[in-house]
Amino acid sequence: MPYIPSDIEPNWITEWEESNLHKTGSDPTKKNYYVLEMFPYPSGKLHMGHVRNYSIGDALARFKRMQGFNVLYPMGYDSLGLPAENAAKKHNIHPEIWTLKKIEEMKEQQVQLGFSYDWKREVVTCLDTYYRWNQWIFLKLYDKGLAYKKKAPVNWCTPCATVLANEQVENGKCWRCKSDVLQKNLEQWFFKITDYAEDLLNDISLLDGWPEKVKTMQKNWIGRSEGAEIDFNIVDRNEKLTVFTTRPDTVYGITYLVMAPEHPKVIEWTKGTKYEAKTLDFIKKSKAKTKIERTDETQKKEGVFIGEYFTCPFSGESLPIWISDYVLMDYGTGSVMAVPAHDERDFQFATNNNLPIKEVIQPFPNKSNKENVITLDSTSISNPLKQAYTEAGIMVNSNEFSGLKSKDFKKQITSVLEEKNVGRKTVNYKLRDWLLSRQRYWGTPIPIIYCDTCGIVTEKEANLPIELPKNVSFEGTGNPLDKLDDFVNTTCPSCGKNAKRETDTMDTFVDSSWYFMRYCSPTNSTAPFNGNEVEKWAPVDQYIGGVEHAVLHLLYSRFFTKALRDLGLVNVDEPFKRLLTQGMVLKDGVKMSKSLGNTVDPGDIIKKYGADTARLFILFGAPVERDLDWSDQAVEGSFRFLCRVFRLVDEPSVFTFEHTDKLEKEIHKCIKKVTHDIERFSYNTAISRLMELVNFMYSNTTSKKAIKTLTLLIAPFAPFIAEEMWKIEGHSTSVHSDTWPIADESKLVDKEFTLVLQVNGKVRDKLVVPSNIQQSEIEELAKNSEKIKNYIEGKTIIKSILIKNKLLNIVVK
Repeated sequence: MPYIPSDIEPNWITEWEESNLHKTGSDPTKKNYYVLEMFPYPSGKLHMGHVRNYSIGDALARFKRMQGFNVLYPMGYDSLGLPAENAAKKHNIHPEIWTLKKIEEMKEQQVQLGFSYDWKREVVTCLDTYYRWNQWIFLKLYDKGLAYKKKAPVNWCTPCATVLANEQVENGKCWRCKSDVLQKNLEQWFFKITDYAEDLLNDISLLDGWPEKVKTMQKNWIGRSEGAEIDFNIVDRNEKLTVFTTRPDTVYGITYLVMAPEHPKVIEWTKGTKYEAKTLDFIKKSKAKTKIERTDETQKKEGVFIGEYFTCPFSGESLPIWISDYVLMDYGTGSVMAVPAHDERDFQFATNNNLPIKEVIQPFPNKSNKENVITLDSTSISNPLKQAYTEAGIMVNSNEFSGLKSKDFKKQITSVLEEKNVGRKTVNYKLRDWLLSRQRYWGTPIPIIYCDTCGIVTEKEANLPIELPKNVSFEGTGNPLDKLDDFVNTTCPSCGKNAKRETDTMDTFVDSSWYFMRYCSPTNSTAPFNGNEVEKWAPVDQYIGGVEHAVLHLLYSRFFTKALRDLGLVNVDEPFKRLLTQGMVLKDGVKMSKSLGNTVDPGDIIKKYGADTARLFILFGAPVERDLDWSDQAVEGSFRFLCRVFRLVDEPSVFTFEHTDKLEKEIHKCIKKVTHDIERFSYNTAISRLMELVNFMYSNTTSKKAIKTLTLLIAPFAPFIAEEMWKIEGHSTSVHSDTWPIADESKLVDKEFTLVLQVNGKVRDKLVVPSNIQQSEIEELAKNSEKIKNYIEGKTIIKSILIKNKLLNIVVK
């Protein structure tokens, strides 16, 4: 019968499920291999990006099983978060009902596509059997000093009515709804990821299997800077202002200090002064700007003088303190020393506000930044510079250090700061602590209680999980949990008095920061995971997902792994050994999107062509790391190829069955190429090689061995058709339980080859000879060739040159 996927695929889905074919292997004689794709948010039915992601992982999982590994290949759903809460409001349905329904829709299509997950290990983060362990881990981190609460300026998204972590602000906009992000001061919970900044940075060197692009993005986000902290005494106040600088070599060029408008000292120092109104107005304007706008190098640098002065410990001068929106509170100390001669932002600000510019580094000879050559130690307060000089050079106007190379002075300055007791060498990071609090319902409740007597109290472990209440209303604005008295009002676990429960819920990136460990023992009811099981499988051998998670999810997962290691719960340093970031699926050159109306429903493809066609097209259409442009014609082409494959077993009478040496060689060439290509994720070329083998079998001869090998090799890509062909070929077990073929190198060597014969550099004859022929035999054959005899007869043979045993040149005279 012809290839009809709808007649084949449902039967094998049932067979696989009933036989528990995809159960995680546990044979102690086999090596373990953990394959994982980033688990999805269950927004509904799959899109083609999902299909691509999971097809990549499934092909690898099936390949590794056939290679003889115990394979852990699970699936779950990252199912808490704001979209479900918004859907609940829109459709007047509880988020849990909505979410579980969407999970079922998504899971149904995953099963239809034949993804070989061990469904008994399924993890659903919105169930209290999972999020109770978020709470448990929070308590452990709190006890370790890695979870804390503080008032801080936060990123606020008005449409989402919640705060965002720094990593969730993209170009000044909310990563989810793309609205402008504002700044607010709120009491919030944080994870102290900065304690692991150095560890996270150094261990990037361990990630050999990660794309360089992702490693660079993480390095840049962590942003390690070596420099110095310098203390400045405030005039007429018994206070100091500390700044961080990466350019301590420019300290003699300081002409003012700049504070972030949000710095808590700004309002305190200006309160009741003539500078207060102007300062408050500027703070308001600054808060209305995004971080991107404030740090945009092309924007005019604005600021106001706040009426305060500091004493420069190097010159003894009293110099002014300003505030400006180009200084951010969440980097360094929220204050910077201004050296306008050697920093472009400071230069612009000083020029705009007529502030002094003092040059302390001059270019090396033959390098000038000014119209006139400056003599050593000249003082330039008249601002003749046309732009900041930011390169290395010779120190000037720097007391006894004038004349030194700036790079040499930079090495000495730390000692000078410490001798003067005004500073110290330090390392700073761009990385900020992970803002954890979210003002919404559909997240993990934070296990904290507020007691008037005891203060902040952690919930007892025995009382976990703190469950999300079912009787929630989403009318009005704000966090729905604030309005539920039964949830908010509780008793203090310490003293037993009336107390209030924390109503913020956790950032949903907490859920995805350790889920890969839960898969190792998903039904464990006494701990988040079994440490022995984690040790068997972790780190994940191959992780697959989008590059958009390079900073957020991947960085948080690395932090959690290291923190859990230090708590003695796991024995690994990194969560993911190898990382593949697949490209997007495009249509007409742009990313598929519901809003653009250019999506393709995988269900429609399955119905018309079958799951194997969808999988084959998505893997053949482009290299996995590149974007894939959708093509209806290419989908049709993939289906036609599968029809040709199936015809080999369905209509054997139309083929010539003879197992020739040429066919044997083609088989082993194909085995070698496909194996190599799967191991390097070159799925498109692996499938291309399978097509070449099929073409050979159609054009020349085929055999039962050739068809068996083809069936095994195509199984990871098109599991349904492979299973059906395997059955027709007479096998009683699953093709996916069989052994992956190994190429025989001896079969790849030609038994014969064509020897080219030349006389004085010109081709005169060609002979087919055995591949094991000796050089002396080659020369003898050549001399006995009738064609060669015509050119050498009566002449003297000067020499014979054999090139790579393939070409013999006879030189005669």
